[in-house]
Amino acid sequence: MNKNAKIYIAGHKGLVGSAIWKNLQERGYTNLIGKTRDELDLLDQKAVEAFFAAEQPDYVFLAAAKVGGIVANNSYRADFIYENLVIQNHIIHNAWKYGVKKLLFLGSTCIYPREAPQPMPEDALLTSPLEYTNEPYAIAKIAGIKLCESYNVQYGTNFLSVMPTNLYGPNDNFDLEKSHVLPALIRKIHLGKCLEENNWDAIRSDLNQRPVEGIDGRSDENDILTVFSKYGISVHRKDGVTLSEVEVWGSGAPLREFLWSEEMADACVYLMENTDFQDVSPLPSAPGSMHEVRNTHINIGTGKEISIKALAELIKRTIGFKGELVFNTSKPDGTLRKLTDVSKLHALGWQHKIEIEEGVRRMYEWYVKA
Repeated sequence: MNKNAKIYIAGHKGLVGSAIWKNLQERGYTNLIGKTRDELDLLDQKAVEAFFAAEQPDYVFLAAAKVGGIVANNSYRADFIYENLVIQNHIIHNAWKYGVKKLLFLGSTCIYPREAPQPMPEDALLTSPLEYTNEPYAIAKIAGIKLCESYNVQYGTNFLSVMPTNLYGPNDNFDLEKSHVLPALIRKIHLGKCLEENNWDAIRSDLNQRPVEGIDGRSDENDILTVFSKYGISVHRKDGVTLSEVEVWGSGAPLREFLWSEEMADACVYLMENTDFQDVSPLPSAPGSMHEVRNTHINIGTGKEISIKALAELIKRTIGFKGELVFNTSKPDGTLRKLTDVSKLHALGWQHKIEIEEGVRRMYEWYVKA
């Protein structure tokens, strides 16, 4: 990519898009385009086409998506499949129509079957049933992979698909209902620590920054405690001592892989600079050929995993929370193990550097300063 090339980052304000934007700037790219939802509604077909017609971007990072954790995915199933399908259809189609040189589509490792072999290789895709709780989201992302492959085969485009593992980092979503497990635990344990220290200034500051169900820093103390209790953050006094508890969904046994979002961005930009679709799957020699083009996506991860219990305890130590972590086994665990096989990524020349302990420390430092 030329340093002056026009690069559109769809979803540039989110966890993924903001990290890619920052990485591109640090590498010296000077012609970046980003539009907020108010400026460009990606669900509006005519608006998206008008944008591509006017801007004519050379490269596209498709990081815009509706995302969330187990609760959000299972509660808003229609929203997750519809909005993600529409967003990626509009952008990928117009990228072809207006001659984008290369596009990178970002999915998720939830595309793999619930019982996929571990670690999960790219060719495990569509080999058995998906995890039910996030099936609509996963199907949308699988459709995005197939859309990129199909445009490449039929039209000769250069569209890549990458499937990052669980991400965390600056600009993450800390909504107690809709966030993923790691940012949710950081916020809940932080608030639990504030409660055990009776630090209401910090609690009110947190709620002013990120209200919960209409409760903000101006709300009554009892109302705050009530909404905290709903999300598993509680405090009580026993023998003159303040004791705090933070609830963690599930048994804590599931294993998860986590990648610092800024490293994910570095991998994405590296692939855009150094990898073409032909490098991951040679195209058929002629249109209509029976040559099969499958599993061309690239896993992005660390190839390392940690249990939810160990993660919660790591966050507890990092934050300095002295209370109790309570594992609610009546809540779903989700997939018990979800580790990516990153051998294809390593073969293409990229490996991670930031381990989970350093990442959690960085994440918490960012959270309290944001």
